[in-house]
Amino acid sequence: MDELDPMFELLEQYDDSQFIHLTSHYLETLEQAIEEAVDKVSLILTYERYFSEQEYKQIMKRMERGGRVASSKLLLRLVMEKKATDGKLIWKYFVKMHHLVPKLGKLLKEMEEQGADLMKSFKKMHILSEMSDHLKDVQKIHKEALQVQTETLKINTILMKEEIKDFPLLGRYAELTVISSIRDLSLVEHELLARGRVHEQWRENQLQQDLEKIQIDHLFQSSFSCMESKFGRSAAVAGVAGIGKTTMVQKIVHDWATGKIYHDFQFVFCFKFRELNSVDKRISLMELVLNQYPYFGNTLRDIWKNPQGLLFIFDGLDEFKHKIDFSNKERYGKPQHMCPDPECWCEVTDIVYSLIQHKLLPGCSVLLTTRPTALYLLEKAEINVWAEILGFVGEERKEYFKRFFEDQTVAAAVNKHVEENELLYTMSYNPSYCWILALALGPFFTQQDRDPRRVPKTITQLYSHYIYNILKNHSLKIENSRDLLLRVGRMAFTGVSEKKIVFTCADLEKYDLQPSQFLSGFLMELFELKNSTQSMVYTFPHLTIQEFVAAVTQYLTANQGDILKFLTEAHSTIDGRFEIFLRFVAGLSSPLSARPLEDFLGKFPHQTTCRVIDWVKEEVQRQIGNTWSEAGKRSLLNTLHYLFESQNRALAQATLGSMEALSLTGLVLTPIDCTVLSLAIVHCETIKCLNLEHCKIHCEGLQRLATELHKCQELGLGGNELGDSGVQLVASALKKPDCKIQKVRLFTNRLTASCGDNLAAALSTNHSLTVLNLNDNNLGDAGVKPLTVALRNPNCIIQKLWLNNVGLTDSCAEDIATILHTNPSLIEVYLGHNKLGDSGVKLLCVALKNPMCKIRKLWLWANSLTDSCTEDLVSALSTQHSMREVELGSNSFTDRSVPALCRLLLNLPKLEWIGFRGNPFSSKGESQLQETRPRLTVAL
Repeated sequence: MDELDPMFELLEQYDDSQFIHLTSHYLETLEQAIEEAVDKVSLILTYERYFSEQEYKQIMKRMERGGRVASSKLLLRLVMEKKATDGKLIWKYFVKMHHLVPKLGKLLKEMEEQGADLMKSFKKMHILSEMSDHLKDVQKIHKEALQVQTETLKINTILMKEEIKDFPLLGRYAELTVISSIRDLSLVEHELLARGRVHEQWRENQLQQDLEKIQIDHLFQSSFSCMESKFGRSAAVAGVAGIGKTTMVQKIVHDWATGKIYHDFQFVFCFKFRELNSVDKRISLMELVLNQYPYFGNTLRDIWKNPQGLLFIFDGLDEFKHKIDFSNKERYGKPQHMCPDPECWCEVTDIVYSLIQHKLLPGCSVLLTTRPTALYLLEKAEINVWAEILGFVGEERKEYFKRFFEDQTVAAAVNKHVEENELLYTMSYNPSYCWILALALGPFFTQQDRDPRRVPKTITQLYSHYIYNILKNHSLKIENSRDLLLRVGRMAFTGVSEKKIVFTCADLEKYDLQPSQFLSGFLMELFELKNSTQSMVYTFPHLTIQEFVAAVTQYLTANQGDILKFLTEAHSTIDGRFEIFLRFVAGLSSPLSARPLEDFLGKFPHQTTCRVIDWVKEEVQRQIGNTWSEAGKRSLLNTLHYLFESQNRALAQATLGSMEALSLTGLVLTPIDCTVLSLAIVHCETIKCLNLEHCKIHCEGLQRLATELHKCQELGLGGNELGDSGVQLVASALKKPDCKIQKVRLFTNRLTASCGDNLAAALSTNHSLTVLNLNDNNLGDAGVKPLTVALRNPNCIIQKLWLNNVGLTDSCAEDIATILHTNPSLIEVYLGHNKLGDSGVKLLCVALKNPMCKIRKLWLWANSLTDSCTEDLVSALSTQHSMREVELGSNSFTDRSVPALCRLLLNLPKLEWIGFRGNPFSSKGESQLQETRPRLTVAL
């Protein structure tokens, strides 16, 4: 039976109307699937006469002008416009084309697995849409209330007369990129350490392969599900702080209330975990809903009867003060999480648990949002769909600034400045950082007399201007802005020290602070529900603003005798709570950072500046040689950030001028980190080794370092997923006339044959490189052949060449053989874990016999070698009297080869090590090999 027969049989069960429903249901998934091969799909459909020539030209024209996304949408729009009887036909074509479009194959596999259940689910959706007139009236009231609640965004602004201004949600909301999986559960907590520009490259490469972009109205669609459930669906959306999770939830609720999305849900209930923190008693789900939506009254009992039509949204799991345990352990000797009924009195944690695990109102759907750091809490939860918000990608940033500024000239100028400044651009994937950037940079492009050279370039400078604008707009409203700022700063510092971001009225009283128009420039007011009464709490708009205000206060009020001790203790705190705070302290030693604030806060103490500079100098010098542990590497990186923020060239020259090695192996580095490293290397006159192996810097990070790579003698860049574009940067460094690079390690970097020509061109012109490691890449024969041509160049002085596990076959063996006898400098060649086979090795043997061949180490581990090539190999290697090391392990040599191999051991007097491990020798054969030369190391 043909593998496609089951799918064709399934399609025969559907009628024309069901095919229309099917296409509509999977429309977005089809758009993404077809996107990668829209030209081929449209050509095939035209060949099969499904599309006319005119329609085909229309699709191709759209692809040329609008790209693959636009052309894929057009193709499916044309499909939807066809007559109903064509529905079965198009799906049969999709089945036939599944091998051309991997994502289409995934979709069809899901449909096949669901079988008849798929149409049952469509029928169920139709049943769900049926409601009594009474419930329809209640739903109308609910939708109207939600629409009013969600139609405006409250924006904290210092560029307008109002501190808080309401904007229409639809006019202010900028689309975010959301993907249908979680990339990395170990994403760092602090927002400044997250990636920016890498999202674009990552999206282009990955969304076309394994990962899919997902629209918010498709979160519960089955094609994004990682597990099936008969009782409803649960979705978790992760994203770093400020990325837009809460605004996304607001948009979801608004779009449902206005009838745009989620027509399958009759009622949507939205809760914030931050507000649920104030519920300190047992409560029922019914009371929880009525507290928030009192107009439901007694109708909730009727609503519970159809749980499939309910969606519960819980926003901000990371802000919940209680831990929800999804394991099945018992609590106090009794089963926990017993909340089987909406009117059962339970802890809030048990209600949330029971909804997610489908023990309460089975059939309902649940949406959670959280920071990545709280995802571990959901490891054992029944989550069907995992998604992550990447933030702004590409034009989405530009769109944000266009919506922020009424003057589009200012919007364009701010966007241009951010794009041209790598450090600021890295921040701008996050909406909350875009907000800070807009507030801080806006004045520089609205006032004609501003000096463009003073536009902020470091994080400290940026925040200095942000606070300057607050002080400028509010200083006339109070007598002593300095005194008030210092009191705010003391509270902020206590919060940083205690990892506290929410402050109560009692906290304000402790620091003699009163709610005021001035204070609202620094703190946002939030309502907290406690014991059925609302109280006000306060938080800084962003954690980094809290850290900056704390840094300014400590700088201005520090005890001169204790400041060095204080800085050292803060730096040694291992949980990172003072990491960004200390960067700000170091940055404030720069006149460019301090000057904007001095108009309102007075001169920054010169003695404090001198002590901070001295402390940074001592820390850098102390940490340079302390990179043997991860903690030591992280500490060094932080001190380099301090140095960068200080913008003190003399200090950088004094501390880094004589540094010879910089190793941060295994430490995950962001693009910001790479920018800092690049500027550090600028001042290293004696740098010899830069080792950034397994730092996940990607091509984006390497771009920040590209201008300084040629200064190093040794580059460790393995394990960084640089890709072909990243290696092009290395090749450019190798081509520079003053290149000093002698050793390059590029193993495990997802390289392909496409980078072969670039590397070959670099090798042909370079006169310094002696060691090249390309292990564990997918170069293949096509990628290695150009390299062998370059290696035959008389000026090439490569001594050690690592090509383990790069996809070589016997087709490339002759090219490799040529370099063995034409390049006299080549003494070590590593060819393990390839597929050279006996025929390929026999070609190498011819070169090994050539007197010009000077090889001392040869690895042929795991190359599918058999006894058939033994005599050729022994004969060839026996002529290499300088051979020191041979690796022949993990092949298929048997006892038949033992006599010849023993002869080889005797013929190579300088041989120090030979590997046979993993070959099917008998015990007797192994003993013979071991005993032939007792002092020789034989690995078996």
